[in-house]
Amino acid sequence: MTPERPSLVGFVGLGNMGWPMAHNLAAAGLQLVVRDADPEVEQRFAGEHGSRIARSAADFGDATIVVTMLPDERVVADAVLAWDGGIAAALEPGAVVVDMSSSNPIGTQALGRQLAERSVELIDAPVSGGIARATDGTLSIMIGADDEGAVERALPVLEVLGAKLFRTGARGSGHAMKALNNFLGAAAYTTTAEALRIGAHFGLEPETMLEVINSSTGRSFNSEVVFPQDVVTGRYATRFALGLLAKDAGIAASLADAADVDAPACRLVSARWADALAQLGGAADHSEAHKGWWVGDVADPRHHVA
Repeated sequence: MTPERPSLVGFVGLGNMGWPMAHNLAAAGLQLVVRDADPEVEQRFAGEHGSRIARSAADFGDATIVVTMLPDERVVADAVLAWDGGIAAALEPGAVVVDMSSSNPIGTQALGRQLAERSVELIDAPVSGGIARATDGTLSIMIGADDEGAVERALPVLEVLGAKLFRTGARGSGHAMKALNNFLGAAAYTTTAEALRIGAHFGLEPETMLEVINSSTGRSFNSEVVFPQDVVTGRYATRFALGLLAKDAGIAASLADAADVDAPACRLVSARWADALAQLGGAADHSEAHKGWWVGDVADPRHHVA
């Protein structure tokens, strides 16, 4: 049985990822009420898509599904519980909040308990695939939930946004999976940058190294895409902020601590990205992280890794 399409979907966060995701929902014929911290972004999206702008939390009252696509769990909690009394306070019992942000699963579990007291269900559904797949509606979505009925009610939204939907387990498991996936990505970036840096001292050109690596066992998304397209070229335009990946690596390290798992590589990668964040700031493109590790290198982007 196909789940019933929601009559109104709330969408909070119209950033680099949120805008194309909300666009796809509108293009699929879903009616939206939207909220963003930037009023100009709200106005532009509403004007282009015929959506309503939420001037107050009460404007979400008729929404049965509310999607959040925000920087972290603290911003999500502020929107859902605090802004104008909290969006959750305006929702009818049985409504579902779908947090698609990269949030800390410990915070997700706490927020879920608070929403349950209001008879509102929370599911975590973070995404992977970047802006390109957000635009195409082909994201991978990791779904954590305690209530299967809530997942079913959210499916008409999730199926518009993603090509691969993974049911990961209980509430918080989706956000844990996202943090761990991004830890692996951060680790691959770190080791690729270090390999190219070391190789330069033996006369190896970055292009040659990447060609060999990508034909061998050391290949990764970073060696195949990020370094050839954005690092070696000096383009630095993945549009994924360094601060967000540093945050996710930090979340992964905190999960290792919470689980009492001996995970020194996880902690080292988290520390490495924290160093880059301190040097370059959170708004830098994540493909620039190596600049923060070898401060003082010449301006030529090739020499930051070579």
